[in-house]
Amino acid sequence: MTQQPTKVMEESVRPEWVDYNGHMNDAAYVQVFSAAIDQVLLDLGLDASMRERYRFTIYTLENHICYLHECHEGERIRVTVQLIHHDAKRLHLFLVMENEVGTRVATSEQMLMGVSTDRGKSAPFPQVIADKVVERAKRDATLVRPDGVGRSISIR
Repeated sequence: MTQQPTKVMEESVRPEWVDYNGHMNDAAYVQVFSAAIDQVLLDLGLDASMRERYRFTIYTLENHICYLHECHEGERIRVTVQLIHHDAKRLHLFLVMENEVGTRVATSEQMLMGVSTDRGKSAPFPQVIADKVVERAKRDATLVRPDGVGRSISIR
């Protein structure tokens, strides 16, 4: 069996996410990817009690979304995540949103940074979180680098 990126969320397109064009609004994609990132942080052990205990949180530094196909009300979507790279303070993640037949409908490439809530400045991950990041990095290192990583915006 081929290893796959980690599924972090599954959802149906909600009526309030559909815009005047009859498909999922661009802001709703951002909302879904944001909820998926929240799940990633929980999977790494960074819940409310850990944020309070370590006076530590995660900020998004950069987010690049590609809208590839329309999604419609009631359609099932799922989001997977792959850790592309990390260091002591940052995570480079690639998220893929697919519909129920496995068509890639959107991607989100994100750079996240650890932040000390006491100082309001970047800070290394607490060791317990860093250990889980390393664990995930080892697992995700076996995956194929997804198409779209490092993509830039330009007019050709």
